[in-house]
Amino acid sequence: MAVDGDHDVALIGAGIMSATLGTLLAELDPSLRMVAFERLDRAAAESSDAWNNAGTGHAGYCELNYTPPAADGSVDCAKAHRIAAQFATSRSFWRSLCARGALPELATFLRQVPHLSFVAGERDVAFLRTRAAQLRTSPLFHFLEYTDDPGTIEAWIPLVMDGRERGVPVAATRMVHGTDVNFGALTRSMFASLEARAGFALHLHHEVRDLHRDGDRWRLDVVDRATGAERSVRARFVFIGAGGYSLSLLEASGIPEAAGYGAFPVSGQWLRCTNPDVIARHHAKVYGQAEVGAPPMSVPHLDTRWIGGQQELLFGPYAGFTTRFLKEGSPLDLLRSIGVGNVRAVVAAGLDNLDLTRYLVGQAMLSPDERLALLRRYYPRAHDDDWEVQIAGLRVQIIKSDGRGGGDLKFGTEVVTSADGSIAALLGASPGASTAVAIMLEVLERCFPSQWASDAWRSRRAALLPRSDATVMHR
Repeated sequence: MAVDGDHDVALIGAGIMSATLGTLLAELDPSLRMVAFERLDRAAAESSDAWNNAGTGHAGYCELNYTPPAADGSVDCAKAHRIAAQFATSRSFWRSLCARGALPELATFLRQVPHLSFVAGERDVAFLRTRAAQLRTSPLFHFLEYTDDPGTIEAWIPLVMDGRERGVPVAATRMVHGTDVNFGALTRSMFASLEARAGFALHLHHEVRDLHRDGDRWRLDVVDRATGAERSVRARFVFIGAGGYSLSLLEASGIPEAAGYGAFPVSGQWLRCTNPDVIARHHAKVYGQAEVGAPPMSVPHLDTRWIGGQQELLFGPYAGFTTRFLKEGSPLDLLRSIGVGNVRAVVAAGLDNLDLTRYLVGQAMLSPDERLALLRRYYPRAHDDDWEVQIAGLRVQIIKSDGRGGGDLKFGTEVVTSADGSIAALLGASPGASTAVAIMLEVLERCFPSQWASDAWRSRRAALLPRSDATVMHR
């Protein structure tokens, strides 16, 4: 196969991660020649799409799974603090890009929507009270409000209290300055800005089928899915941000660091409200406690969204079992991902998580009435005719070798890089999109160490990433 192009950087996948890394590199070194390949017909069509992504600017305000209870009765706030700081970095970066004209105004992809946690029952009320008290000691959570007064909660989230039995203790926290982020719109704006620069090209409907070393570069074998034409390009640095397909491409690279990883895909569905009057009564993202055995991305929420300039109301997501790694993927994806290097880890993780598998299968088999019953825990007076099923995106969780012949199922995101820093891949799921800037800064530090330490990059980073503390977040 003929090689028809040399580049400094190749990005595989046109989601929020590739868009963020490409934008950072373009700002830090405008001379770089970059190319991006996306197998679908538009950017951000898979995990970054507004219907497929949670849309919450994940900042730890309302996600109760980020603050697990500790054995001494306190709450472990470390993850919430870390994610809040990372989201602050993302907001600071986006604001900076808007100010310099590299992005349209913030309102095209970000809106203020309060973030709330809601619980019922004495034990969960006590947990939420403790959580709020501990989180408020951090400047990032200074404005977090707590109440166990039903009247106040009704004023905050009337749908949740409408028709609710008043004898059960309830509590809620609220962060008024929460956000709804349309990561699809943000991603496409980033790529539009990149395409306006010299030295950058985005190729849609192009799938990277293989990659391997070629001297001091990587050679990518690419297929045009519209015409069937094949070609190869070379690049000094490759980033694999292909969602569920990142693992297979990482394995194809042959780097030792890819060994021992497996994947566990989880599908999802929403209930979407079709009644404009109901949609207008709710303006919040309300998160509750996850069902026993549920994966973290299945924490239920009654969620105000803005998609295509229109206010939407979603409930879910309902998780399910799948063997695909992408919505537009193959039913054989899971089977093809298992090989000599990861079979022990995958089998061990599967055996250790049979309860999770049963939960996912059970979720996939829920009847319409059972789905509505779950919704009514958050909106007691929900009417069947006001809701329809909306297919959500897939999340591919990491299975990682534990070094003892077994495997651990991970529910975060993980960056895998080669020893020489010439290739990097992002594996995992939530809260990836919200923390994309912090994650891609990590990629730059690990893969471009000399440039990262240079005076030129240091001064450009300072201009590009102004302070990202609580004051900046709430301006």
